Amino acid sequence: MANKVIISGGGTGGHIFPAIAIANALRQLQPDVEILFVGANGKMEMDRVPAAGYEIVGLDIQGFNRQSMLKNLILPFRLIASMWKARQIIRQFGAQAAVGVGGYASGPLLQVANMMGIPTLIQEQNSYAGLTNKQLGKKAQRICVAYENMERFFPAEKIMLTGNPIRRSSVQIEGKREEAIHAFGLDLDKKTVLVTGGSLGAKTLNDCLTEGLERLLDKNIQIIWQCGSYYYEKLSEELKDKLTDSVKLMPFLERMDYAYAAADFIVARAGAGTISELAVVGKPVVLVPSPNVSDDHQTKNALALSEHKAAIMVSDLSARMHLVDELMAVIDDEATAYELGERIKEMALLDADVVIAQEVLKMIK
Repeated sequence: MANKVIISGGGTGGHIFPAIAIANALRQLQPDVEILFVGANGKMEMDRVPAAGYEIVGLDIQGFNRQSMLKNLILPFRLIASMWKARQIIRQFGAQAAVGVGGYASGPLLQVANMMGIPTLIQEQNSYAGLTNKQLGKKAQRICVAYENMERFFPAEKIMLTGNPIRRSSVQIEGKREEAIHAFGLDLDKKTVLVTGGSLGAKTLNDCLTEGLERLLDKNIQIIWQCGSYYYEKLSEELKDKLTDSVKLMPFLERMDYAYAAADFIVARAGAGTISELAVVGKPVVLVPSPNVSDDHQTKNALALSEHKAAIMVSDLSARMHLVDELMAVIDDEATAYELGERIKEMALLDADVVIAQEVLKMIK
């Protein structure tokens, strides 16, 4: 009889992608495994997961609303209703294991699975565990983490250092530099900076680059700039006189492997998935953590690297003053750039999806 696994969580690409990667690895290891996803209604996973070829059921759950305290009054009722529905889903599906990757739905689903005696695994992506995962960790059988020193959040005997599952296709850059530079219509002899605020873009990075663009161009630097679809039209209009052949402004990067292969230096946010990809890519990185995430996760992720001399961190607050200066200093200092690339490579863990999938199947046995 086929094994049955529920994978729960989402809310952002940073949670959804690892979830799909784990599901793909489970299928690779055991082709007849049955997988059901559980997400939050109205969130990104309800579209992205079916597009990846998996069935998903939604819970009517939301996070704490900082704008409207009134909306938070119904939170306890939504949580109870979600737990009740989670119980029905687990029973009907006949789940033998449950995996939580973070996001609104993973809390109630894993809590109920724990109460029903079904083995659970948590995939903690960040260097600082959130409140929900800390609670779930008490009952979970296995906690797969991406950073060392996570014993301050979870029981040491349950922790396994696996890294975060990443998009393999995005980090396969070996031997692609020339092909990538040509694909972007750039110059093979110039140094290239990749600036990426993720699929949604990042206003701080866009503002910093807008202000510092001429300085970088004067230095003979060329730029691949993923600005996000929300900002693209406005920036195209604002910068139309400055968008030379050396500046490739794009709403979204379809071929992340080309962007990474072409880049000599990278400026990025500090989401857990992004950092895991950057470690495998092994290029000098300047990180600007987003301040708009719970528990200030991104700052803690970036600190875990900068304290290791594996990246340079510039706070969101000081970025307009210092980001371009820090970037130009690294471009000018070959020894530091080389050291940053080597140090971040040491933190790379490539087979997280397969290792986590193996743990899930072990739990069932």
